Amino acid sequence: MDRSDLQLALTLLESSRLPYSELADRLNMSVNAAHKRLQALIQEGIIRVFTAKISLFALHALHVIVFGKSEATSFDEVRTQLGSYEATYWVAIAGGNYLYVGAYLRNIEELEPFVAFVRTHALMADATVGIEAPPAVSPRGSLPRETALSALDYQIIYALRTDARKHVSEVAAEIGVSAKTVQRRLQKMMRDSSIELSIQWYPDASNDIMTTLHLYLATSADKGSVGQLLKTAYGLNLIFYWSFSNLPTLLLGVVWTNTMKELRDIRERLEREEVFDSVVPNVLYTGYIFDTWRDTLVLERGVPTRSTRKRD
Repeated sequence: MDRSDLQLALTLLESSRLPYSELADRLNMSVNAAHKRLQALIQEGIIRVFTAKISLFALHALHVIVFGKSEATSFDEVRTQLGSYEATYWVAIAGGNYLYVGAYLRNIEELEPFVAFVRTHALMADATVGIEAPPAVSPRGSLPRETALSALDYQIIYALRTDARKHVSEVAAEIGVSAKTVQRRLQKMMRDSSIELSIQWYPDASNDIMTTLHLYLATSADKGSVGQLLKTAYGLNLIFYWSFSNLPTLLLGVVWTNTMKELRDIRERLEREEVFDSVVPNVLYTGYIFDTWRDTLVLERGVPTRSTRKRD
């Protein structure tokens, strides 16, 4: 991948239904060039699915990452075991037998059983647990709840679950309502931040280097200012980062580089920043994505039925 490919993937991670014209504008290229780049990423297996899900914000769910060194000797069995847990959405394997396990939890009561499961099946006795709490309000100022989603909303998400770029007319035909109705309900879910339109992204399918950076903050550092620094000064390489409510002095960042020299340069730059006490890189070798309970929720509630053809 080059930087344009990375920007395209990150844009689609945030909103996978953006039309080619808008993708082209954001990448400062022609519509044809944007289309060719996206098709190439699909053919290379870097982007595999355009997904639609109920948002974590609407579900009031918790995002948790458990990470640490594993004593396992075979990770095939470990990742299968971890992926069998209904909350696990992501398992990544890094250098030194280090594992990162991401999960979506319905509530804080599910945290202890999940962490115990990871420690047992990943042979990770000294696991660190990071809890990223959902935002208090939507980016658009509303506060949707999972119970506010209608039967039609579930059916729209179901129709888009593995092809979020599907045309509204196709969705309407599947459900048995007008395209205008589908468009109106979809726009409302997007305004309310109750739907997540993203992609399944596998950057390890390319020859690029993906690295998790453990960024330990200085005592005087302000997380808000640090976040702005990372976006401004490192945004060309920083894919995303997590800040945890229970780990106030730690940020986990994921960076993309073409070479180890570029990774070394980024690390050295970060170490010179006064806001960090230390920077510890960990190269990621591979990652796996799994369906979770929120996917099951859509499968249970989203299958269209003949009795629900007349809706608003």
